[in-house]
Amino acid sequence: MTFLKNISLLAVFGLLLVSCNSESKPADAEGPADLPAQTEGLSISKAPFGESPDGPVDIYTFTNKNGIEARVINYGALLVSLKTPDKNGQFEDIVLGFDSLAGYLGDHPYFGATIGRYSNRIAKGKFTLDGETYTLATNNGPNHLHGGPGGFGRQLWSAEELKTDDAIGVKLTYVSEDMEEGYPGKLTVETSYLLNNKNELFMQYSATSDRATICNLTNHTYFNLKAEGDILDHQLMIKANNITPVDETLIPTGELMPVEGTPFDFRNPKPIGAEINGEHEQMKIGGGYDHNYVINKASSGMELIAYFSENTTGRVVEVYSEEPGVQFYSGNFLNGKVSGKGKTYEYRTGFCLETQHFPNSPNEPDFPSTRLGAGKRYTTQTMWRFSAR
Repeated sequence: MTFLKNISLLAVFGLLLVSCNSESKPADAEGPADLPAQTEGLSISKAPFGESPDGPVDIYTFTNKNGIEARVINYGALLVSLKTPDKNGQFEDIVLGFDSLAGYLGDHPYFGATIGRYSNRIAKGKFTLDGETYTLATNNGPNHLHGGPGGFGRQLWSAEELKTDDAIGVKLTYVSEDMEEGYPGKLTVETSYLLNNKNELFMQYSATSDRATICNLTNHTYFNLKAEGDILDHQLMIKANNITPVDETLIPTGELMPVEGTPFDFRNPKPIGAEINGEHEQMKIGGGYDHNYVINKASSGMELIAYFSENTTGRVVEVYSEEPGVQFYSGNFLNGKVSGKGKTYEYRTGFCLETQHFPNSPNEPDFPSTRLGAGKRYTTQTMWRFSAR
């Protein structure tokens, strides 16, 4: 296997350095009001969803004029369900999850959760920022994963209905106190889900801190466009020439590995299962795909970075993002021990595309920075566009 050392990573990334110090703003949003013509047919409703240890949980259901429906709860800022039509106009829920709050309060693999303060892994639960070393929980073998056991996906957020000029949804807000889960700085976070009549669902993130910290947010939805069975026949394209290879604990080595000639090459669409059981060293380490892809980006703005489809239903999902990376996870740790929505979630019955900065970036100075300075604003967004053919 040939690796490219990170000596020239900054040159490779170029405009990819979409740092957490970005001053760009998310779409302007305000409370519900009379909606302009382009939002005709959009609707939103709110209902109780249960009681968490920290208070009542509500579910927000928003639908567009074409019948696409998203449901979000203010526990974990979670996407609970997502109904889209197949090529025959039949609607099904294409994401894994639960019908009741009890499932989300229990032990589950981050179904639909907003992940923070830092998505993915940090080696040995330690990082140094401005000369000071911080220690985090090691909740994934020797490493820190997805913000720790009390990460954002297990917190109660405040919520309010939201509208823009062409979309409707919900804005969720959470205040992460200084040193919560070991992270410095009091961080105020907003996650917004917005659905429009173009069959696009936006996830917009914004955060500010009162002192320097690290910040790397994502959504951890598991997809299955058939709504049943495994996902190995799904066709996937990822616009990336390289991945960040990992060690035995799934921490990036600090190198780039070209995908050409390997099972990791999804530059042209191919079935997820085509080479998933191959003998490549990285495939064995991950137990399948569990790797960060370095997106070939032309700018720091929103671009198509991936798409996936399923032939029997005709469903297609395009993924647009501002992020320099995406973690492709093929559901390798689903094991039939978790059930929801009338199904048992067996091995590889869902997969994730988690748009992000790279794993362990705070300990890799040549990776795009996740530092968020005091008083600076972190913003990023991802969009999914749904169709059928």
